[in-house]
Amino acid sequence: MAGSNRLILTMLACGLAILASGCSTRATPYQPLHSSSAISGGYSETRIDEEHFRVSFAGNRLTSREQVESYLLYRAAELTLLNGFDYFEIEDREIEHQIERQARRDPLYDPWYSPYHRSWRPYWRYYRQDHGWYHWYPYFGDPFWATRYDMRTIERFEASADIRMCCGVAPEDDPRVFDAREVTEKIGPKIERP
Repeated sequence: MAGSNRLILTMLACGLAILASGCSTRATPYQPLHSSSAISGGYSETRIDEEHFRVSFAGNRLTSREQVESYLLYRAAELTLLNGFDYFEIEDREIEHQIERQARRDPLYDPWYSPYHRSWRPYWRYYRQDHGWYHWYPYFGDPFWATRYDMRTIERFEASADIRMCCGVAPEDDPRVFDAREVTEKIGPKIERP
């Protein structure tokens, strides 16, 4: 009975941990950073002067670098058009790549006190060449049976750019210059909103 209670409590704890971690199963949609959405991330901007903005987009662990950069360009194009300009130039840009590695013990695995071993404790003998017979018994902590761990790598991207908005026809030979209408037409259909 105690073993089944332990299993139920372990499963309940895992469920609560998943809910507490945000339960995000989607990439960050195109939304303001301070949105009330349950999915983290989004865009933000700071006006520097009449022609300059600093624009940022932060993604969650499911948002690719390409999507973060596309949403940044789209927001820059939106700001350009909203302020009555035709094109923008990226004067400076940064991409921040955060990597987090987590090693967590498997909550359903415990060879010592598992509910599956309540009335039976395993004992094995095995032969190692040139060393003879060895035994494994969970109370002696033999490395033959190591505790299982779940290894995860979590990546997040955040892009920011300083833009200068301009009027007129965009120069075609500068790779840092983008026509705002062209950007919204190309990226707009791919935008995922909350």
